Amino acid sequence: MMRGDLSLLSYIKRLSSNKFTSAALSLLSNTSDEQLIWLTYLAEKIPRKDSYKKKIRWIRELFRQKHPSLDVARRILRESNPVQRKKIVNFLVNQFLEGTNRRKAFESRTGYYPPRAMLISPTMRCNLDCYGCYAGDYSHDELEPELIHRILSEAKEMGISLVVVLGGEPFLKKDLLEVYEAHPDMAFHVFTHGGFLDEKMVENVARLGNVMPAISLEGFRDETDKRRGKGHFEKVVQSMDLLNEAEVLFACSLTQTKENTDVLTSERFIDFLIAKGCILVWYFMCVPIGKNPDMELLPSPEQRNLMREKLRTFRAAKPILFVDFWNDGHLTDGCMAGGRMYFHINAKGDVEPCVFCHFASDNIRETTLLKALNSPLFKRIRSLQPYSENLLRPCMLIDEPWVGREMALQYARYFTHPGAETLFGELSYQIDHYAKQYGQIADVAWDELNSSEKQSFARNA
Repeated sequence: MMRGDLSLLSYIKRLSSNKFTSAALSLLSNTSDEQLIWLTYLAEKIPRKDSYKKKIRWIRELFRQKHPSLDVARRILRESNPVQRKKIVNFLVNQFLEGTNRRKAFESRTGYYPPRAMLISPTMRCNLDCYGCYAGDYSHDELEPELIHRILSEAKEMGISLVVVLGGEPFLKKDLLEVYEAHPDMAFHVFTHGGFLDEKMVENVARLGNVMPAISLEGFRDETDKRRGKGHFEKVVQSMDLLNEAEVLFACSLTQTKENTDVLTSERFIDFLIAKGCILVWYFMCVPIGKNPDMELLPSPEQRNLMREKLRTFRAAKPILFVDFWNDGHLTDGCMAGGRMYFHINAKGDVEPCVFCHFASDNIRETTLLKALNSPLFKRIRSLQPYSENLLRPCMLIDEPWVGREMALQYARYFTHPGAETLFGELSYQIDHYAKQYGQIADVAWDELNSSEKQSFARNA
């Protein structure tokens, strides 16, 4: 290492998290590979937790190997407007650097290490009528802004900076823009069908900078319009174009079914998303919960495994980020629910272990966030995680259904909408059969993973 490098490292060690933001923005004015690598040195000096330092070194090594994640970093910096770019750096500091210190301090005071993210559904209203909607049987309640502010304040005290906003359709609730603006130190990842992202709404999103939409798609025009209504695909494409013009980064949310697996796993579709400007892709499966639970929509065990294998290939080749909710258990040390990594508050205020677990013990209107996250239900879930040594089988609902039944029928106090009990009653036999079938495939896949892939990136987080 050269003398100049030693001087820079000495300087980096003296940086506070506040100075990191301005230093990072200065470095990012030139998005060369070298500058991005130096940014990881800056980041490594802030968190006190060794596991986070190790993750930052891991990212630095990926950058040095010219992994596609380096191209993703460059895309984020080049394709975001200055307001969003600054908010992204602030978020990285609040969530992954300084936030880890706050969460650790919170644990010292309370004995509980908080999750990294909170999911909240401020409204269940939606103008679409999609079949198989996981939220389709909730009543059309809404959370009032005063309650949302209180929840966000309690979350920030815990060190939570990432808020995933669901619904219903969040952009139907106009007062949420004021909520986002009132909490500039938080990042809001808003899952939307995309139909309300017109010029005015995109202008507001660009102005705020701390809002990143995740637009739902089922594939191309035929697949999307079949589930969401004729002409919806074109609306979504127009929304993407508007976001690109405003230099607002966005994600896409894809729901895999038996019907659209071939499209969602095709290179043509991934290249389409990249060309439209998408920076992050969420993959979910259509599980039999919510509106008219239907096992026929659940991808077959073979299709689920195909998705896992395809995304493994795409991650090594495509300049876009992928999150596979059901198949990335080896990256999260199994199930994330129950307040270990996240939880969900629905539009009635019920505190659910997971957005797909429609049962609860507490309502946030009647308790604090800390008390709800330390309920017997949530503690029992965390005590069992991971539910299997095979982290490719992470889910309490469809992989280890005995866990879900125990939580829903013995530890929860109530189901959060009519019909939510169906998964744990009349569908139990079919779910058990599915879990057994997929388990046989997943066990072979787990044995074939090399040791480095089996080491969870988040095991000590």
